[in-house]
Parts: sequence; C-alpha cells; structure tokens
Amino acid sequence: MKIVRTVAELRATVRAARSGGGRIGLVPTMGALHDGHLALVRRARDVSGFVVVSLFVNPTQFNDPVDLARYPRDEASDAALLRGADADVLFAPPVEEVYPPGFATSVEVAGLTAPLEGAMRGPEHFRGVATVVTKLLNMAQPDDAYFGQKDAQQALVIRRLVRDLDLPVRIEIHPTVRESDGLAMSSRNARLDQAARRRAPAISRALRAVEAAVAEGGHDAAVALAAGAAILAEAKIVPEYFSAVSAETLEPVARITDETLIAIAANVGGIRLIDNVLVHPGSHER
Repeated sequence: MKIVRTVAELRATVRAARSGGGRIGLVPTMGALHDGHLALVRRARDVSGFVVVSLFVNPTQFNDPVDLARYPRDEASDAALLRGADADVLFAPPVEEVYPPGFATSVEVAGLTAPLEGAMRGPEHFRGVATVVTKLLNMAQPDDAYFGQKDAQQALVIRRLVRDLDLPVRIEIHPTVRESDGLAMSSRNARLDQAARRRAPAISRALRAVEAAVAEGGHDAAVALAAGAAILAEAKIVPEYFSAVSAETLEPVARITDETLIAIAANVGGIRLIDNVLVHPGSHER
C-alpha cells in the first residue's frame, strides 16, 4: 500500500491506475478505523478494484474544539489495518494541503442539513462535511465513493451535493456494521468507559423496538417511538433527538406509511453516539 500526502501525488497515482484500465474507489475516513471502515474497503475492492482510502480529521466539521482535540488519531495502526484489507493507497494529507492559506470557499446543501445533526451541531458541521467531501472527490477523482449508513444524514447530503453539482461519481451507501451486542461501530466507541459501554447497546435495542412496532402494523410514529423510548429510559439514556423522519427529505413524519428513517443521537457517559434504522410498514427491512 502506498501512502501519499499531497494532491499531486494522489492524482499521479490515480492516473497511473486508471491508465491500466482500473476503476477507482474512494473510501473517505477520519481514521481511528474499525471493522465498519474495513467493510467499506472490502466492498470497494470487490466493486471498484483500485482502492484509495483518505485519512483526514476534518477540522471544519467540528463545532467543539475539545471534541476535535480528543478525536482519536493513530495513523500507524490505521495503515496496518488498511494493508490487511488490501487497500492500494492511503491519502493522509496535512491540514494545510486541504485548506491552504487563504482558503475561502465552502459548499452548503440547503434544507437537508438543518434538522437532526444540523440542529445539534450547528450549520458549520455539514458545511464542513460537504466542503471536504467535495474536495476529496475532486482530489481523487474516483469512479465510486463509499460511505456508511450509520451517518444517514451525511449520506443523504453527499448524494444531494453529487447530484446538484453534477459530479461524475457513483455514491454507494453500505449498511451499518454492528458489534455483537448491536452497538453501531464507531471510532468513538473506544472512548466509552466500561459502564457506558454496557449501557450503549440500549440505543440499538430502542431502534429495533421501533422497527418491530412498525413491522407489526404500527403506523403512528409517536407510538412506535414510545416503544424505543422505554428502553432508553431503562438504560438512563436521554437522547438529544429520537425522531421519525422522511428517508428522502428528513422532514418529521406523524404516520409511517413509506420508507422512514428512525434516527437517534445520545450522550452516553460523556461520549456522543448516533445510530439509525430505515423502517418500512409491515416489514423488518433494515
């Protein structure tokens, strides 16, 4: 696996791979890799063939400087995992390569970024996400880019910006990868203390309770969410939001009659976790 630091190096490497008939897959990450990331790498290997993984802790999407400072960073460990997953290139640029002096441009996707994470983390969060993803897509110029369903709102924003800006890339969203007890894999999980780690799976159990209520014919969103809220209360987890929204527009829904996103964010033991499921009336679709 080749490690590159500059856009010029990355583009030269991608050009060489493409000249040999290769299809380029990009997996954007902020490091602290886990099996969820590696599932994306393996999918990119199977579908695209030549795999570029970016590792960049993007400062513009953090509204809390303490959270940015505490975000786990271990490039050597990440690189070892990527070699094991058969990635071809690790693109690990310094901040000044992504945001050079005088950088003054941003990308904003209106509407989709206002609720849920946007309401909790402020407008700068998704502005930072949209800007860095647009830059990474331009830097690597992949045929395909791979993201996880755990960050459902982010995935929807990225699909919209690719559509609206006519970017020549196919976006694929991979199902959430979970621990054996249902907890969605996240780089933040490593920061949970033992007590918080025991409580955290209640988040996924709450989502499954909503899913079951809908599958059994419950169309009232408030009633379905109440089934999950009871599980959260038992675990003493107070969510920042626990919402039923349209899977396309993220607008709140009162009745679940079409594909609906059940999304949650909660602070468990001082660590902020997010998760979601897609529900369909009368089925256990995930």
